[in-house]
Amino acid sequence: MNQFSVKEAAALLGVSDDTVRRWGDAGKLRIRKGETGRQAIAGRDLLPLLREPEAASALAAAFPLAKASARNRFTGIVTEVVKDGVMAQVVIQAGPFRLVSLMSREAADDLGLEPGMLAVASAKATVVSVETPPEG
Repeated sequence: MNQFSVKEAAALLGVSDDTVRRWGDAGKLRIRKGETGRQAIAGRDLLPLLREPEAASALAAAFPLAKASARNRFTGIVTEVVKDGVMAQVVIQAGPFRLVSLMSREAADDLGLEPGMLAVASAKATVVSVETPPEG
């Protein structure tokens, strides 16, 4: 999938459909007629916008936190905390992304994690799996 509709591009950029259309009208984003006759945006044309700071998470911009070496940071709301004797499972909803963290119960207690509070999940890993949607 290398071409995206205005709606799909908006979802990828984290903005509204109207913003994508305005960017097209202003020349900031190239919108063409696709093979089906509908407006289409090439994936490569989205790359510069994805690299701009304004395309970063609105949550992260509204709630800046301490700097860290991990670049994959997801600001969101804690939706669930399940603790047992030793471990805790913490679920964070960061925009459309649901992240689950397993940590020691002590760490969850020290952070005071509870549903409804703001939190940032950060990931720093050497392995990242990549999938593509099925062709169809």
